[in-house]
Amino acid sequence: MAERSTAAVDVADNSGDEPLTAKADQSTADGVAQNPERDTDINEAQGSGGTSGPGKASPPELHSGHKLARRYRLEECVTRLDGFSSWRAVDEKLRRAVGVHILPADHVRARSVLAAARSSALLGDPRFVQVLDAVDENDLVYVVHEWLPDATELSTLLSSGPLEPHDAYQMVSQVASAMAAAHREGLAHLRLNPNAVLRASTGQWRIRGLAVNAALRGISSDTPQRTDTEAIGALLYAALTQRWPYESDAYGLSGLPKDVGLIAPDQVRAGVHRGLSELAMRALANDGATASRHESPCTTPEELVKAIGEMPRIRPPEPAFTAPPEYQRTTYQQGTYGRPAPHPGVTQPIAPPPPPLQSRTGKALKWAVSALLIAALGLGSWQLADALMDQDGKSDDTPHTQTTGDGDKGKTPTKPAGPIRIQNSQEFVADGGPQHPNDVTKTYDGSTSTYWRTKTFTAGPEIAPYKPGVGIVYDLGSVKELRTAGIGLRYAGDHTTVELYAADSLTPSSLESMHRIGKITTTGNTATVKVNKSVKTQYVLVWLTAVPNSGPDPEAYAGTGYKQAITEVKFTG
Repeated sequence: MAERSTAAVDVADNSGDEPLTAKADQSTADGVAQNPERDTDINEAQGSGGTSGPGKASPPELHSGHKLARRYRLEECVTRLDGFSSWRAVDEKLRRAVGVHILPADHVRARSVLAAARSSALLGDPRFVQVLDAVDENDLVYVVHEWLPDATELSTLLSSGPLEPHDAYQMVSQVASAMAAAHREGLAHLRLNPNAVLRASTGQWRIRGLAVNAALRGISSDTPQRTDTEAIGALLYAALTQRWPYESDAYGLSGLPKDVGLIAPDQVRAGVHRGLSELAMRALANDGATASRHESPCTTPEELVKAIGEMPRIRPPEPAFTAPPEYQRTTYQQGTYGRPAPHPGVTQPIAPPPPPLQSRTGKALKWAVSALLIAALGLGSWQLADALMDQDGKSDDTPHTQTTGDGDKGKTPTKPAGPIRIQNSQEFVADGGPQHPNDVTKTYDGSTSTYWRTKTFTAGPEIAPYKPGVGIVYDLGSVKELRTAGIGLRYAGDHTTVELYAADSLTPSSLESMHRIGKITTTGNTATVKVNKSVKTQYVLVWLTAVPNSGPDPEAYAGTGYKQAITEVKFTG
C-alpha cells in the first residue's frame, strides 16, 4: 500500500534526515497545564516563547466564557501558540466536557486542519480520542474532540518509574494495532509521543490527536508509516527504561548519553524484558535490531503488529500474597495485665491458676449456693406443672379456632408469587432506528452470557434527546396479574433507569398508548421493578431511558460510551 498522510494537507514539508520523533523535541509547544486531557507537549515550550512565524495569522482573541455556535462554552485555555489555541470547554447541549482547537479562518493551516479533523472523525475507531465536530464559521476554524478526565498520559505514568513488562507489552500492542488500522485508511499521526498516548481507567490505551496534531503544526512526512513506527518504538523504549531514546531530554525523561548512539534498552536498565528490548530496537533502528538477533527492522505499524504476534505472550504478574501476622496474645489474656512488659527473648513462666476455695468460709459459701439452686429448681418445677394443668383445663371448655393474623380473619390466604413464562417478544421502536431486534429472544433463553444490547451513545446517561428510550415488548401468553420484573444488566455504572409499561399488543402504536406501571434506577448489574399496584396484562414493555458510561467491550463489538445490554428478564405474578 502506497504511503500517504492526510495529517498535513497543503502545508510545507518539514521532513528531514533525522527521525521525526527527534525533531518533535525541538518544535514549538502547545501547552503548559498539567491536565490529563491536554493536547500539548509542554517539553517543547522551552525556548519557543509561543511566537508565530512568518505568514502565520495571530491567534484569535478569546476568553473564558466565550461561546462557539451557542453551544461550546470555553472554560480554560491549555495552549496558545503558533497562531492557534486549545481549550477545555463544555458542550452545553449534551452537558459534557470537550476539548477545542481554535485558529483563525485565514490561518495558513486552517484548511489542512479541517481536512485532517474530518478524515479522523470518519475513522470512528474507539482506540483514538474521537473528533466530535469540525467547523468553519465567523472567521474561526475550530475542532471539537473528546475530553477524557479519567485518563492518564504515558509521560505522567513514567514520572514514577518504567512500566512493568506486561503493561509495556499491552501499550505497544494496542498502539501498534490502532496505528496499523489508521494507516490502512490512509491516516497518519506524525506526532506520537508520551503526551499523545493515554491509559484510561479501564486499562485501555488510547491515542490522541490522530492527523490533527500534525496538521496544527504543519508537519508532514514522505514516509508516514516509517515515522509512526519509529515513534511507537520510542514509546516502548521510554516505557522500558524511563529514558528518551535520543540525546536531548524530552517529556520529563532524560535523554541518552551524548556520542554513544542508540543502545538497547536492556543495556540501559537491568532487568528489562529481552523480547521487548529487541522489539523496541527493531522499530527504532533503521539498520535492524540488536546485534545478537539480526532480525529485520519493522518499518510499518503492520510489520510491528506481526512482530508482536510472534512474541510469547507476556502474562501479568501474579498478585503478591502477604501472610497475615502471627497471632499475638495480649498481656491481659496472659493474666499479667498491669505488670511491666517482659524483656524480648526472655521466656516468662506462666502463673498457675489459683486453687479453688479450700477455706472454711469457702466451703460454707459453696453449700449456700447449692441450696439456693435446689430451691429455685423446685419452685420452678411446681409453677410449670401448675401452668400446664391450668391450660389443659381451659382447653376442654374452649372450642379450637385457627387464625392467621388480624388481617387474615375470614380471608383466603394470599397465593404466593410464581414465575410467568415469556411466550414471545419484539423490540419496540418509538423513534429512529432499531437497536438489535434479532437478539430479543436472548433475554429469556436461560443464559446470562447472551444478551440484547443498545447502540453506543456519545452522551448520557439519559438517552434523550437522541431517542425517548429503547426496549422490548414481551408476550406473557395470556392476561396475568403482574407483580415484579427482574432484569439482568451487562454493564454497571451511573446509571440505568428501567420503566415498565402495560401494552395492548406485541406491536403497540406509540409509547403514549401504554400505561406505566413501574420504574427503578440502579447502578448495579440487576434491576427489580415492582409494579405500583395490582395490574393484569398480557403484554409488558421493558423500557430503558438512561444507560451508564462503560469502556470498550470487544466481545460485543462495542466501543467506549453510554450503552446497556439486557441478559435475562423474569416476570413474577
